[in-house]
Amino acid sequence: MLKLYAMFLTLIFLVELVAAIVGFVFRHEIKNSFKNNYEKALKQYNATGDYRSDAVDKIQSMLHCCGVTNYRDWKDTNYYSEKGFPESCCKLEDCSPQRDADKVNNEGCFIMVMTIIESEMGVVAGISFGVACFQLIGIFLAYCLSRAITNNQYEIV
Repeated sequence: MLKLYAMFLTLIFLVELVAAIVGFVFRHEIKNSFKNNYEKALKQYNATGDYRSDAVDKIQSMLHCCGVTNYRDWKDTNYYSEKGFPESCCKLEDCSPQRDADKVNNEGCFIMVMTIIESEMGVVAGISFGVACFQLIGIFLAYCLSRAITNNQYEIV
């Protein structure tokens, strides 16, 4: 059982290692995918509570940004042609959707999201490294204990 535990811990460690390498190698594709999906969410935006629309609203209100690259991205959407900018784009609270570009945030959300992700990568890498060290220690100790039990042939009570 101890060897099986060590083997599963090794397998989990290897999966984490592969995921980290793949994430590092394909980071540009991940950025492009996020940007494309965010653009698609903007084009399909509606204020009825769709999960994509809720995500766009949450990002725009939390980061005080508007659109993908800037507020002009909204001008190509159906929502803008019907109602104007969404409420989450407004600089001030409690403003209604409108077409006045002076009352909305100017910065795009893609750059802000990427800045936040890149600034937090050190913390994520540190925590991942710490977890990996504990896993390696656990693997080593499990194999040592298993070997000690096998070599000494403890009496079964």
